[in-house]
Amino acid sequence: MAKRPTDTDTNVNRIRSAVDEMTGLADPDDRMLGVLELLTPSSAREVIPGKIYLFIYNAKTPNILYDSNPFIAVTDVFQWGFRGLSAHWREPRQYTWSEVGSDVYEIYKSEVRDILRLSLMNKRLNN
Repeated sequence: MAKRPTDTDTNVNRIRSAVDEMTGLADPDDRMLGVLELLTPSSAREVIPGKIYLFIYNAKTPNILYDSNPFIAVTDVFQWGFRGLSAHWREPRQYTWSEVGSDVYEIYKSEVRDILRLSLMNKRLNN
């Protein structure tokens, strides 16, 4: 089994080298796309409880305020989708498979602080 990166393993932090250049981008979607280019995608159906992920989401529930760039720690996986603690909302949120608009991208614990610095949250109202 591969060793998991830690905060002191700077050589395994895939985000840190690009944080400064992406911080100036005004659009959170531009920053999100820049981050996703640095990461390895996995199928959304491969989410695992206890891991942290970024992905693009398109809510289906009418008149709901949602984040199109979720950053979550998955807690539960179901037939319909998954639930996790959102770092952006600071509360549990749930995501259905059909509304996940991209692959999912695992974030290592050593990268969490850098992802948070980028302010990727993009609140949208689903009309």
